[in-house]
Amino acid sequence: MREQRTSWWLLPKRACATALIVTGHLIAALPHTMTRGGRARLAHRAPRLLTTLGPFFVKAGQLLSTRRDLVPERWCDALGELADEVRQPRRAAVARTLAEAGFSDAFAEFDWEPVACGSIASVHRARLADGTEVAVKVQRHGIRPVLEADLRLALLGARAGRLLPSMRDLPAEEMIGQLGGAVLRQLDFTAEHDSLLALRGNLSDHTELRIPAPVEGLCGPTVLTMEFVPDIGRFRPQGMSMARRQEVVRDVLRAVYRMLFVDGVVHCDLHPGNLCLDGEGRVVVLDAGFVVQLPDAVRRSFAGFFLNMAQGNGPKCADIVLDSAARLPADMDREGFRSAVTELVDEVAGALSKDFDLGAFAPRLFKLQKDYGVFAAAEFAFPLLSLLVLEGMIKEFDSEVDFQAEAVPVLMASFAKDVQADSERRENGPSGGWAA
Repeated sequence: MREQRTSWWLLPKRACATALIVTGHLIAALPHTMTRGGRARLAHRAPRLLTTLGPFFVKAGQLLSTRRDLVPERWCDALGELADEVRQPRRAAVARTLAEAGFSDAFAEFDWEPVACGSIASVHRARLADGTEVAVKVQRHGIRPVLEADLRLALLGARAGRLLPSMRDLPAEEMIGQLGGAVLRQLDFTAEHDSLLALRGNLSDHTELRIPAPVEGLCGPTVLTMEFVPDIGRFRPQGMSMARRQEVVRDVLRAVYRMLFVDGVVHCDLHPGNLCLDGEGRVVVLDAGFVVQLPDAVRRSFAGFFLNMAQGNGPKCADIVLDSAARLPADMDREGFRSAVTELVDEVAGALSKDFDLGAFAPRLFKLQKDYGVFAAAEFAFPLLSLLVLEGMIKEFDSEVDFQAEAVPVLMASFAKDVQADSERRENGPSGGWAA
């Protein structure tokens, strides 16, 4: 409750600061709005504006850059350049967070110089009393009330935007709600601890995939202690044989497909900073702050969409998109949308599986959704968008990788699991603990 009151107390202060920053940028940009080229340049000012506004807007902009189903392409490209360009926290602030979490004396050694630093947290190398090296993720002190206040401001701005004719058809409040929820979830280090355990358990048979284990007893809502992974490098194929590259690609793809289609616990932030290689060339997955638990119906829909896409069943793909949407226009042309999606899927089905390019297919699907006013649910959109980011990294290792062929065995395992679960549900009935 104290944090909530503090957040409301911060609201007027953040509102004034935000208004001044936005007004300054609008005045500077006003001369550019008179020409078509100038309006295009406005998008390139957005990263500077959001960086000045603060960490919530940076995080929201990063996520929004992936929503090509809702946002014009040039704006997505511009927002995609956003980075957490932040100063490292002061030692006193880190020490205060550790003290409030009860971990002041938990480490025999603690490196106050972070090995990684973002807008929400910094990561420090430390050593336990028994000599074990650990990585300690420490939340920036006081960041939660600031992010909560900025989310409220963004929601107020979205509501005010409905007064503008160009904004009336844009589901701005739902978009901000989705993005804001994703940002605030990254503040819950207890949930991240649980996500690490879930991912490690689900992917334990992927021996070439390494996910740092949390250190029990040294984790809390604002501090997360994990095993330290030395010699982490970028996810790049340099120095690898082609056979090794293919092994890495297959293991990563099957792990991601298992998240999406079987377990429903999905790491939605597999960008180059979170997917790495250790000194032995093993894949390391970091930062489980943005992990989504797909509702079972969404997981099944996601798997069904991919299977029907591979089989060239466009009408079924369209129906899955419509059934999973968060919002549809009351006067939507459903048959027109189904025909357009069918035409798109037919094109994909006519190509060789190894030539399938999700990076080309998804933006066209997103454009169709935008044109017909289909607002995708976050649970459906974010995992697909994370797969888009991953595709580019994977193809650097093996440009001939067959994305659909690698998905088939995982999809089959998913459907076998669902058939068994449905069978058990029918046998047990409501009295067996299943909802009717």
